[in-house]
Amino acid sequence: MALFETLFVVLGVAVVAALSVFAKTRLFPVGEDEEPREDVAEYIAMMVSVLYAIVLGLCLVSVWDTRSSADDHVQAEASALHQTYLLADAMPVAQRQRLRDAARTYARHVVDVEWPEMVAREPLGESGWTLLAQLRKASEVDDSARVPEQIAAQEVLAQLGYVDDARRGREAAAQERLSPVLWTGLLIGGVLTLAFMFLFGIKRSTTHVVMVMGLSGFIAFTVLLIHQLDSPFGEMLGATPDAFTRYFG
Repeated sequence: MALFETLFVVLGVAVVAALSVFAKTRLFPVGEDEEPREDVAEYIAMMVSVLYAIVLGLCLVSVWDTRSSADDHVQAEASALHQTYLLADAMPVAQRQRLRDAARTYARHVVDVEWPEMVAREPLGESGWTLLAQLRKASEVDDSARVPEQIAAQEVLAQLGYVDDARRGREAAAQERLSPVLWTGLLIGGVLTLAFMFLFGIKRSTTHVVMVMGLSGFIAFTVLLIHQLDSPFGEMLGATPDAFTRYFG
């Protein structure tokens, strides 16, 4: 609904502006001895370009922050899980292998099951949280454990807390999308910016063609870059599961 409301407001403002110009030309027509004011058109074109540059910058910063945050969550989750795996050496003998196996199972699930789902922007199921609960269960020790083993168990629980937090951040980042309002601004602004290129005559047609080609190509590149970065776990520029495969490959 917010997108349609925004489009309605933008269209309404544009219509009011058009009616204002129409009324001005009707009520106060340009005299025959007056020269056309091309500087007004140049000023409008400049303002459109500046505003579009602001929208482009805002979109780039937004999608880059989301992508960077997603990568940070992945690194933190994999690192904490690796620390949990290493701490198994200090656990009671009967629990060491079980804790290691649980950590490896969780890592394989993230890489083999959850990663394709995040690339496809599909919601993650509860199986990952179930494996994390099993990992937490495997780290529990009874009162008969020695003091160093109990200390190690507490440290494992602390690391699993970091895994939990990072996992929540990773799931949230996988569902992040650039606002449809910003996408609308990107497309409309790009069309307007290119349209204004045809309002001013340039004597050399070759120069005009090169300028239009360069500007349109660069705008298309920037919009495609934003589209790729808008997928925090996309195949091209998204975060990768290398942190998990490096520790548990």
